[in-house]
Amino acid sequence: MSRVTCDLTISLDGFVAGPNQSLADPLGEGGELLHRWQFEEPESNTDALKGILAAGAYIMGRNMFAGPGRWDEDWRGWWGEEPPYHAPVFVLTHHPRKPLEMQGGTTFNFVTDGIESALTQARAAAGNKDVAIAGGAQAARQYLSAGLIDELRLHIAPIVLGAGERLLEGVTNLNLEPTEVSGTRLVTHVRYRVIR
Repeated sequence: MSRVTCDLTISLDGFVAGPNQSLADPLGEGGELLHRWQFEEPESNTDALKGILAAGAYIMGRNMFAGPGRWDEDWRGWWGEEPPYHAPVFVLTHHPRKPLEMQGGTTFNFVTDGIESALTQARAAAGNKDVAIAGGAQAARQYLSAGLIDELRLHIAPIVLGAGERLLEGVTNLNLEPTEVSGTRLVTHVRYRVIR
Protein backbone atom coordinates (compact mmCIF):
# COMPACT_ATOMS: atom_id res chain seq x y z
CA MET A 1 0.00 0.00 0.00
CA SER A 2 1.24 3.49 -0.79
CA ARG A 3 2.28 5.90 1.94
CA VAL A 4 0.50 9.14 2.79
CA THR A 5 2.87 12.08 2.92
CA CYS A 6 2.42 15.77 3.64
CA ASP A 7 4.77 18.57 2.56
CA LEU A 8 4.13 22.03 3.97
CA THR A 9 6.20 25.16 4.31
CA ILE A 10 5.78 26.83 7.69
CA SER A 11 7.13 29.86 9.50
CA LEU A 12 9.26 29.54 12.63
CA ASP A 13 6.14 30.26 14.66
CA GLY A 14 4.14 27.50 12.97
CA PHE A 15 2.01 29.29 10.37
CA VAL A 16 1.43 28.02 6.81
CA ALA A 17 -0.24 31.29 5.77
CA GLY A 18 -0.24 34.81 7.10
CA PRO A 19 -3.23 36.77 8.39
CA ASN A 20 -6.07 38.13 6.22
CA GLN A 21 -6.10 35.50 3.48
CA SER A 22 -8.23 36.48 0.48
CA LEU A 23 -8.61 35.73 -3.22
CA ALA A 24 -6.28 38.66 -3.90
CA ASP A 25 -3.78 37.47 -1.26
CA PRO A 26 -4.28 33.68 -0.90
CA LEU A 27 -1.27 33.19 1.40
CA GLY A 28 -2.22 36.14 3.60
CA GLU A 29 -0.04 39.06 4.60
CA GLY A 30 3.60 38.00 4.39
CA GLY A 31 2.72 34.45 3.40
CA GLU A 32 4.49 34.64 0.06
CA LEU A 33 7.80 34.92 1.96
CA LEU A 34 7.34 31.32 3.12
CA HIS A 35 7.98 29.99 -0.37
CA ARG A 36 10.99 32.07 -1.40
CA TRP A 37 13.16 28.94 -1.20
CA GLN A 38 11.24 27.31 -4.07
CA PHE A 39 11.83 30.21 -6.44
CA GLU A 40 15.10 31.79 -5.31
CA GLU A 41 17.04 28.59 -4.51
CA PRO A 42 15.52 25.80 -6.61
CA GLU A 43 18.93 24.29 -7.49
CA SER A 44 19.84 24.02 -3.80
CA ASN A 45 16.51 22.40 -2.90
CA THR A 46 16.13 19.91 -5.75
CA ASP A 47 15.47 16.86 -3.56
CA ALA A 48 12.74 18.61 -1.55
CA LEU A 49 11.05 19.93 -4.68
CA LYS A 50 11.17 16.50 -6.35
CA GLY A 51 9.68 14.96 -3.21
CA ILE A 52 6.76 17.40 -3.24
CA LEU A 53 5.88 16.53 -6.84
CA ALA A 54 6.55 12.75 -6.75
CA ALA A 55 3.13 11.57 -5.55
CA GLY A 56 0.70 9.61 -7.69
CA ALA A 57 -2.27 11.60 -6.36
CA TYR A 58 -2.87 14.63 -4.17
CA ILE A 59 -5.47 15.76 -1.66
CA MET A 60 -6.06 19.40 -0.84
CA GLY A 61 -8.56 21.50 1.05
CA ARG A 62 -11.12 23.59 -0.74
CA ASN A 63 -9.46 26.88 0.29
CA MET A 64 -6.18 25.76 -1.27
CA PHE A 65 -8.00 25.31 -4.57
CA ALA A 66 -10.24 28.37 -4.60
CA GLY A 67 -10.79 30.12 -1.29
CA PRO A 68 -13.97 29.98 0.81
CA GLY A 69 -17.59 30.20 -0.29
CA ARG A 70 -19.63 28.81 -3.16
CA TRP A 71 -17.97 27.83 -6.41
CA ASP A 72 -17.28 30.23 -9.21
CA GLU A 73 -17.58 27.66 -12.02
CA ASP A 74 -15.13 29.67 -14.13
CA TRP A 75 -12.42 29.42 -11.43
CA ARG A 76 -9.64 27.03 -12.48
CA GLY A 77 -7.28 27.28 -9.49
CA TRP A 78 -4.30 29.48 -8.65
CA TRP A 79 -1.82 27.77 -10.98
CA GLY A 80 -2.88 28.68 -14.52
CA GLU A 81 -3.80 26.15 -17.19
CA GLU A 82 -1.04 23.67 -16.26
CA PRO A 83 -0.93 23.07 -12.48
CA PRO A 84 2.29 21.55 -11.12
CA TYR A 85 0.70 18.28 -9.96
CA HIS A 86 0.49 16.28 -13.22
CA ALA A 87 -1.66 13.73 -11.39
CA PRO A 88 -5.20 13.46 -10.01
CA VAL A 89 -6.01 15.94 -7.23
CA PHE A 90 -8.89 15.36 -4.80
CA VAL A 91 -10.32 18.57 -3.33
CA LEU A 92 -12.17 18.36 0.00
CA THR A 93 -15.33 20.45 -0.16
CA HIS A 94 -18.96 20.75 0.90
CA HIS A 95 -19.93 22.12 -2.54
CA PRO A 96 -20.25 19.58 -5.39
CA ARG A 97 -18.58 20.33 -8.69
CA LYS A 98 -17.80 18.30 -11.81
CA PRO A 99 -14.17 17.18 -12.29
CA LEU A 100 -11.94 19.80 -13.86
CA GLU A 101 -9.37 18.53 -16.36
CA MET A 102 -6.31 20.70 -16.85
CA GLN A 103 -3.21 20.53 -19.04
CA GLY A 104 -0.32 18.28 -18.05
CA GLY A 105 -2.42 15.44 -16.64
CA THR A 106 -3.93 17.20 -13.63
CA THR A 107 -7.61 16.58 -12.98
CA PHE A 108 -9.23 18.20 -9.95
CA ASN A 109 -11.88 15.91 -8.44
CA PHE A 110 -14.21 17.40 -5.84
CA VAL A 111 -15.00 15.17 -2.86
CA THR A 112 -17.98 16.00 -0.65
CA ASP A 113 -18.09 12.91 1.59
CA GLY A 114 -15.06 13.39 3.85
CA ILE A 115 -11.36 12.78 4.27
CA GLU A 116 -11.56 8.98 4.30
CA SER A 117 -13.41 8.94 0.97
CA ALA A 118 -10.88 11.33 -0.55
CA LEU A 119 -8.03 9.10 0.67
CA THR A 120 -9.65 5.95 -0.72
CA GLN A 121 -10.11 7.62 -4.12
CA ALA A 122 -6.58 9.06 -4.07
CA ARG A 123 -5.04 5.66 -3.20
CA ALA A 124 -6.89 4.04 -6.10
CA ALA A 125 -5.67 6.76 -8.47
CA ALA A 126 -2.06 6.70 -7.17
CA GLY A 127 -1.50 3.00 -7.73
CA ASN A 128 1.81 2.11 -6.06
CA LYS A 129 2.90 5.74 -5.71
CA ASP A 130 2.41 7.85 -2.58
CA VAL A 131 -0.61 10.00 -1.85
CA ALA A 132 0.32 13.54 -0.80
CA ILE A 133 -1.73 15.83 1.40
CA ALA A 134 -0.92 19.09 -0.37
CA GLY A 135 -2.51 21.43 2.17
CA GLY A 136 -3.74 23.77 3.38
CA ALA A 137 -3.47 23.73 7.12
CA GLN A 138 -7.03 22.60 7.82
CA ALA A 139 -6.79 19.59 5.50
CA ALA A 140 -3.40 18.62 6.94
CA ARG A 141 -4.75 18.95 10.52
CA GLN A 142 -7.69 16.68 9.72
CA TYR A 143 -5.42 13.95 8.33
CA LEU A 144 -2.87 14.32 11.16
CA SER A 145 -5.62 14.18 13.80
CA ALA A 146 -7.10 11.07 12.18
CA GLY A 147 -3.70 9.35 12.19
CA LEU A 148 -3.72 8.97 8.40
CA ILE A 149 -0.35 10.54 7.54
CA ASP A 150 2.78 8.36 7.46
CA GLU A 151 5.40 11.03 6.80
CA LEU A 152 5.32 14.76 7.51
CA ARG A 153 7.87 16.90 5.66
CA LEU A 154 8.11 20.41 7.03
CA HIS A 155 9.98 23.11 5.14
CA ILE A 156 10.67 25.76 7.78
CA ALA A 157 11.21 29.29 6.50
CA PRO A 158 13.28 31.56 8.79
CA ILE A 159 10.51 34.11 9.20
CA VAL A 160 7.97 34.95 11.92
CA LEU A 161 4.46 35.73 10.68
CA GLY A 162 2.93 36.36 14.11
CA ALA A 163 -0.58 35.39 13.02
CA GLY A 164 -2.44 33.51 10.33
CA GLU A 165 -3.22 29.85 9.74
CA ARG A 166 -1.36 27.56 12.17
CA LEU A 167 -0.50 24.04 11.05
CA LEU A 168 -0.83 22.20 14.36
CA GLU A 169 -3.61 24.21 16.02
CA GLY A 170 -5.76 21.69 17.93
CA VAL A 171 -3.77 18.61 16.85
CA THR A 172 -3.12 16.33 19.83
CA ASN A 173 -1.42 12.99 20.41
CA LEU A 174 1.00 13.43 17.53
CA ASN A 175 4.34 11.66 17.91
CA LEU A 176 7.02 12.38 15.34
CA GLU A 177 10.50 10.99 14.78
CA PRO A 178 12.85 13.16 12.71
CA THR A 179 14.56 11.05 10.05
CA GLU A 180 16.33 13.67 7.93
CA VAL A 181 17.34 17.32 8.19
CA SER A 182 18.84 19.55 5.50
CA GLY A 183 18.60 23.15 4.44
CA THR A 184 19.79 26.37 2.90
CA ARG A 185 19.75 30.02 3.97
CA LEU A 186 16.00 30.26 3.14
CA VAL A 187 14.67 26.95 4.49
CA THR A 188 15.30 24.03 6.81
CA HIS A 189 13.80 20.74 5.60
CA VAL A 190 12.81 18.29 8.33
CA ARG A 191 11.38 14.89 7.43
CA TYR A 192 9.37 13.20 10.21
CA ARG A 193 8.04 9.67 10.47
CA VAL A 194 4.67 9.63 12.21
CA ILE A 195 4.80 7.12 15.09
CA ARG A 196 1.58 5.27 15.75
